[in-house]
Amino acid sequence: MPTATSPQRSTSPVPMLLAAPHRPMFLLGALALLGNMIWWTWALVAAWQGLPFARTAMPVAWAHGFLMQYATLSPFVFGFLLTVFPRWMNLTDVPRRTYAAVFALILGGGLLVLAAQSGAPGTLPFGLLAMLAGWLLATAALGLRLHQHHYRDIWARSAFASVAFGALGLALALAYACGAPPMLMRAAIDIGTFGLLVPVYFTVAHRMVPFFSNNVVPGYRVVRPTWSLVGMWVFTLAHLVLELCAANRWRWLADLPLAALLWWQWLAWQPWKARRPGLLAVLHIALAWLPLAFTLFAADSLTLLLHGTSGWARAPLHALTIGFLSSMLVGMVTRVTHGHSGRPLAMGIIPWFAFIGIQLTAVVRVLADATAHPWPGYVAAAVLWLLALLPWVLRSAWIYLTPRRDGKPG
Repeated sequence: MPTATSPQRSTSPVPMLLAAPHRPMFLLGALALLGNMIWWTWALVAAWQGLPFARTAMPVAWAHGFLMQYATLSPFVFGFLLTVFPRWMNLTDVPRRTYAAVFALILGGGLLVLAAQSGAPGTLPFGLLAMLAGWLLATAALGLRLHQHHYRDIWARSAFASVAFGALGLALALAYACGAPPMLMRAAIDIGTFGLLVPVYFTVAHRMVPFFSNNVVPGYRVVRPTWSLVGMWVFTLAHLVLELCAANRWRWLADLPLAALLWWQWLAWQPWKARRPGLLAVLHIALAWLPLAFTLFAADSLTLLLHGTSGWARAPLHALTIGFLSSMLVGMVTRVTHGHSGRPLAMGIIPWFAFIGIQLTAVVRVLADATAHPWPGYVAAAVLWLLALLPWVLRSAWIYLTPRRDGKPG
């Protein structure tokens, strides 16, 4: 019989969307991939062509960063962690009522934040408050299981620290919406990138990519030392602190050793052995963007130090967010979606289309900052993003709303 901690039953009267934690959270993230980028594409076109734009609660560039981090990529993070945390530590599943509430609060809050940027600025604090409530509920569910396991799993500790940083970022954003200095919103965005997303993505990769590779690659050697995970945290937080202190010309002190560490870890994962299957290859390809991004960050910082200015603009950031975070998202979410819906662990035409499209989007966006007239490149990258991900989002949404192919629960 169904229980509060084991809700995944194909005969459950609860809608299929709530049959497992990853379903509602992945659906939310997938739809936000399109919704928030449609808004951003129009904002780019309006700024480029001088067209009128709705009254907004905060600068549109800040809203873009915030929405992509906290309302788009983060639901995927919670969908994954609320599913795997109990499995990593052999504990009870997160109750349906918990992840349903997280879904509702982050969905409602995200819509209110988007409304605040689309002509109703007064909804911003209410949206952020709802998002923070959902975030804290999810964090508490994860923290409870970490405590029950006596904090023995280093990857669980690392992932939990990441979402705790996310809660701090959301709290700062809420304070800004309630009248605190604008610097808090800028800090929230930086924390979302370097306190939340980079650490949690690397943590999951550190645990899962060698595991996946070892399962299918003959002669594979698992290399995932604790020191590389700790080193990632030390240098990423150093980058964050220097960013928050506006000491970008000294950021290379963190970025150079971090890039070296990440290049070493990527090579230690032996990507040349992981060319097949495609679902594994895309993870290794996506991971190459991470050290590349911090190499670009280091180059940008050194250019600032030596010349006082840099022509890189936001190219390193988009190598990180589009190249690494978005590529890894397509690969990992496709894997989880297929594995938890009774489908073969294979890429297929639509996931390949999305992944290749994201690679092209990243290249276009990074190179746009090197041109004398970057606005066409900005718009082209946004349009490419939408075209690449639309079929993937629609297919994924259909999977999350339908039963598993193999008839199993979940």
